[in-house]
Amino acid sequence: MKKVVLPLLMICLTSASLQAQDVQESGNSNDYNKWSIDVNGGFSKPANPMSPGYHSSAFNFFHADLGFRYMFNTKFGLKLDAGYDVMSEDDGPEFESKLLRTSLQGYANLGRIMEFESWTNRFNLLGHMGVGVGQLKNDDRFEGEDWIGNFLIGLTGQVRLSDRVSLNADFTMINSFSQQKTWDGGNNQTTKQGFDSTLYNATVGLSIYLGKNEKHADWFVDDKSDELDALEQRIGEVETMMNDSDKDGVPDYLDAEPNSVTGVAVDTKGRAIDKNNNGVPDELESYLDQRTNEIKKEVSESNSNDLAGLINNGYVNVYFDFNSDKPNAQSVSGVNFLIKYLKQNPSVSADVVGYADEIGNSDYNKQLSQRRAENVKKILVDAGIDAGRLNIVGNGEDTSVNKDSKYARQVVRRVTFILK
Repeated sequence: MKKVVLPLLMICLTSASLQAQDVQESGNSNDYNKWSIDVNGGFSKPANPMSPGYHSSAFNFFHADLGFRYMFNTKFGLKLDAGYDVMSEDDGPEFESKLLRTSLQGYANLGRIMEFESWTNRFNLLGHMGVGVGQLKNDDRFEGEDWIGNFLIGLTGQVRLSDRVSLNADFTMINSFSQQKTWDGGNNQTTKQGFDSTLYNATVGLSIYLGKNEKHADWFVDDKSDELDALEQRIGEVETMMNDSDKDGVPDYLDAEPNSVTGVAVDTKGRAIDKNNNGVPDELESYLDQRTNEIKKEVSESNSNDLAGLINNGYVNVYFDFNSDKPNAQSVSGVNFLIKYLKQNPSVSADVVGYADEIGNSDYNKQLSQRRAENVKKILVDAGIDAGRLNIVGNGEDTSVNKDSKYARQVVRRVTFILK
């Protein structure tokens, strides 16, 4: 049976493992596009620094930016972009300043990180931050350019229009340092260092996705992971099915008798072979018959007047099946032998001593040996022996035999008697 089951198990596990490997390999970077062109336009709002008396409109149109974004995976990427701002007065003195900047920003696909796909495949959210450099110009108020450093941070909301295009709405805050001029073109009197200069951009635009695959990393969801989980579950189920609780060589899912005695020959369905249908496995029955014949032979060869010696020396026993406290069918002669002796000798009492093999927990085996002795005592009492003549002793495990031998363990699962 093992020759059939083990190859079957290997075939099942190998097949499932290959499928899992295919799933993992298919979920690689080739499944989605990584490049996009981001084009946005909108408003800018310079907050500070401004020269005394100068004010800037809250909606300075025009702002535009163009960027090329590359996603390393579905969660993180980089973007190189350039922006252009035109800033003018609100209700103060007239001015017109222009800012041309470029930056390198890291992008985080917050929608995939926060698993937006569990409730929508239409909306997404990107977070970004980075550093850059800008050139501020105002031909009316100063000559040349004011080169300034930038730190940018922002959020971009996305609406997927198709697999190739999405609509963007972005809000970005730019903090500048080393800014010598105010946004209106005057001299910056506050400081020449530090992040004390702020500019806000609010834009809408489009992301145009490039590549041969169906979806971009912004929207790609690796549903193969669910398939992989299912395959792992199937492998676990196969392994569970192949468990063999009673160690008879037949896996539990095929075993019609999952608690058969270990070591006893079974058929292809895990049932102990019992050709005479007497409830005792043939292999065990053969051993017990042999043992009974040996006892009978020893008794017949012994001095008939030394019955007490035979009992005290352990020639009269009651045997039990594994983990059972009920005497098996082959033990009737042993019990009957003691009943006859005690009835013929009413002044004799006896210790009823129970034993268990070494398989399992020692405390449990101690209790099992006690129950075996008590059940044998009950049989003797029911047969007419005074309970006062019988003393129960639970001796626990008998360690006198090889615990790895199934037949030897059968011998020590017994109740024996000591006459007094």
